[in-house]
Amino acid sequence: MAQAFPAIYSITTDDAGTRLDQFLVNKIGEVSRARVQQMIEQGLVLVNGAATKASLRLRGGEEVRVHGPARIEPLRAVPEEIPLDIVFEDADLAIVNKPAGMMVHAGAGATDDARNRGTLVNALLHQFGQLSGVGGELRPGIVHRLDKETSGLIVVAKNDEAHRKLAAQFARREAKKNYIALVQGWVKADHGTIRSSISRDSVRRVRMTTRASGGREAVTHYIVNQRLRSPFGKFTLLEVKIDTGRTHQIRVHLSSLGHPVVGDALYGAPRELKSPQGTIALSRNFLHAAALELQHPRTGEVLSFMRELPEELEALLGKLNGP
Repeated sequence: MAQAFPAIYSITTDDAGTRLDQFLVNKIGEVSRARVQQMIEQGLVLVNGAATKASLRLRGGEEVRVHGPARIEPLRAVPEEIPLDIVFEDADLAIVNKPAGMMVHAGAGATDDARNRGTLVNALLHQFGQLSGVGGELRPGIVHRLDKETSGLIVVAKNDEAHRKLAAQFARREAKKNYIALVQGWVKADHGTIRSSISRDSVRRVRMTTRASGGREAVTHYIVNQRLRSPFGKFTLLEVKIDTGRTHQIRVHLSSLGHPVVGDALYGAPRELKSPQGTIALSRNFLHAAALELQHPRTGEVLSFMRELPEELEALLGKLNGP
């Protein structure tokens, strides 16, 4: 957290009507609303000397005293019996085709067992028993990540040496990752490169943005595979390659062009496609990690893998292309 503790705030009439938890999110900075609510629940926030609830509406004139950040017990990933599509496996690594809707690992801010269930890491621990420990107890074996609603290929390290060598390939941009994305509208150019730095949105912390200064370098290449005209509107099917692996990189870069990924409401796309013939509800983003190429960390052999679009994305393309 950016704020030093203990901290005391005097509530003015400008803050009247604001919920206590939202007021503290705005004041403290670099803290989630959930974390603030934990602070309040643990009695670390006093209003006029008394413990209270996160939903308290401030009236003006109160003194809010914050004694410190919430006490968080660290989580450890635990094995769970969850089916996996294992594309390749040996003693050093595994390549897994992750389904949409599955988180790769619990977030660092996870504070309860429910947030630490159903992840790819949980499934991997059940499947393999032992993974690399380089990423820590919450992220064993994880060399790189895919967003929860992105499907496709991800590499997992089974031991520390393999993890370090694989991570070095990604850092040197030697590992190659190709994605398939369907975006809203028709992209004008047949191909292009987006070189816009990415940083966290200062207002909506769950989003990333290309509009702020001081972000991290990010490079995305795209090629148009198909432009679709349908009763639901215009769409472009893209092949996308990334040189860097920033959070939400493809999603935020394509959105910055005015063409968000289909289904990606976080970056401006609708969650339903509507036409005079009916409505298509979208349960996920149309983004799939279709190909992955890297060197084996022990032998140096070049390994290449591909996975076609999952059934739900093929079905959506079929509806948009029509009979």
